[in-house]
Amino acid sequence: MAVVSKKIPAPDLVRVRTALLSVSDKTGIVEFAQALHQRGVRLLSTGGTHKALAAAGLPVIDVSEITGFPEIMDGRVKTLHPLVHGGLLSIRDDAEHVDAMKAHGIEAIDLSVINLYPFEQVRAAGGDYPTTVENIDIGGPAMIRASAKNHAYVTVVTDAADYAEVIAALSKNDGQTTYALRQRLAAKAYARTAAYDTAISNWFAEALEIEMPAYRTVGGVLKEKMRYGENPHQSAGFYVTGDNRPGVATATLLQGKQLSYNNINDTDAAFELVAEFPPENGPACAIIKHANPCGVATGSSLVEAYKRALACDSTSAFGGIIALNQILDAETAQEIVKLFTEVIIAPDVTDEAKAIIAAKPNLRLLTTGGLPDPRARGVMAKTVSGGLLVQSRDNVMVEDLDLKVVTKRAPTATELEDMKFAFKIAKHVKSNAVIYAKDGQTAGIGAGQMSRVDSARIAALKAEDAAKALGLSAPLTKGSAVASEAFYPFADGLLAAIAAGATAVIQPGGSMRDEEVIAAADEHGVAMVFTGVRHFRH
Repeated sequence: MAVVSKKIPAPDLVRVRTALLSVSDKTGIVEFAQALHQRGVRLLSTGGTHKALAAAGLPVIDVSEITGFPEIMDGRVKTLHPLVHGGLLSIRDDAEHVDAMKAHGIEAIDLSVINLYPFEQVRAAGGDYPTTVENIDIGGPAMIRASAKNHAYVTVVTDAADYAEVIAALSKNDGQTTYALRQRLAAKAYARTAAYDTAISNWFAEALEIEMPAYRTVGGVLKEKMRYGENPHQSAGFYVTGDNRPGVATATLLQGKQLSYNNINDTDAAFELVAEFPPENGPACAIIKHANPCGVATGSSLVEAYKRALACDSTSAFGGIIALNQILDAETAQEIVKLFTEVIIAPDVTDEAKAIIAAKPNLRLLTTGGLPDPRARGVMAKTVSGGLLVQSRDNVMVEDLDLKVVTKRAPTATELEDMKFAFKIAKHVKSNAVIYAKDGQTAGIGAGQMSRVDSARIAALKAEDAAKALGLSAPLTKGSAVASEAFYPFADGLLAAIAAGATAVIQPGGSMRDEEVIAAADEHGVAMVFTGVRHFRH
């Protein structure tokens, strides 16, 4: 049964006479407390915060002096007491609440300054199970939620970034805060505890290997408000979830203007793709446009990998995103700046390369410190009207698959390597996807078509355009391997690839017409392998 409100109007201005400060992150807390003390605010505190304030010479009262109960159980129990929560939750204009306060010796708390045990940081650092559990805060969220509920009378601060605004409000309003400020801080407080609980619940799901928990929440911290979303009329913000995975969310922006919504989406796609190629196996480069690769290649050097990736579709690469799997060097940087590029993302960059990129001040340069692990577990989410689709990350790598030769002719060693290369790329191309590859280089990419036949034809046309631009006598699809991210439902898609010059095919298999497709491959002397795994990407 719902609780009925007494409908007591909230006052606009509330004087801050007593403040409770209990923070794990003590950044700026001493200075904030000093500013409060100078305005005559009585200071209450707990544990390490009390020690820090006392060491700074501030007259601070330990909460245990108020409650008459010591901090026990390694700090697990210190603020869970009626004299604390009564002081936070009491409605000052309710006669019954006032009588209860007098009867039980409860004093009002007008300002609560609380941040939480560093659960997210401990989790990200890979803390063991007992340590992670110990960093689940109980008293902090309880006080934050109590304060936020009673925001009609209590100002709740959960972020050191808000200290200055609160002090400014007290200065402007003769030691009082406004209702509008208290409302905004209360909203932020509930969002903070929600994100905190999200991190905890998701950690439990991971630790206990619960793939689809009964309740799924998504939490994040606003990293930056964006100029707009996919289009100028859409608002957008970039939130980080605290995941340690190297990538655009954790990268350092060394130069260039703020990344746009589309930049971030495309940069993530580019870096996840290039991570399929371990740096110890050699240099690799991926060039992305609108979340699809327009060229991917390996090479004997990073600059060669870049040039070979660019050669696949230099027209589409204009204004694209470049992802590298090794440290960006000067020679590669010198080549990249010849073309208009939006973003470069790499594990690191040399000083010489950095100086070269600096000549293009609008070119964003991101470093990540490493590559994401393509085999790592994790979840991905997508919103739909009224719901949330959640799935595990597609962490299957072609090297781990048992490839099955289904044609009369087996692929040569070279064809097999090209097959694997192409199938890696197919995993990162919007469905329907068809990729031609030869000698560790994409020859043509067909992405996002409603028909697999159209994807094969578009990829072949792009290969022909690239050949003309490079002055080649024939497109690289001649003698290439072709990958399809899902099975061929009919032989027509395969025949289109064969017409483009493909001599080897890699696909998941599993169609009702597999035999028909295999027969077509055999008729043309083409080698084909089944992976047993598809890589739909919508």
